[in-house]
Amino acid sequence: MPTHKSAEKRLRQSQAANVRNRAIKSQMKTAIKKVETSFDEKELKKTTSLLDKAARKKVIHKNVASRVKSRLTKLVNRKTSGTSQGVTP
Repeated sequence: MPTHKSAEKRLRQSQAANVRNRAIKSQMKTAIKKVETSFDEKELKKTTSLLDKAARKKVIHKNVASRVKSRLTKLVNRKTSGTSQGVTP
């Protein structure tokens, strides 16, 4: 346990941030799974927004957000273009 007043405050702050960050990461993971299963472009747009927001708040690194968005976009494009042309991927 912290003994200084400032250390106690820092502990409270870090615990609050931890709760917020866990909630954001959980939302993000759920959204990613939705896109991976539905291949829906609307879901992709929502997920991209969530990833950008998480990167802006420094919950995840900006390059991680960029990499995940790229992979999801490629996945959705592959699935939607293959089905519209009658070609199974």
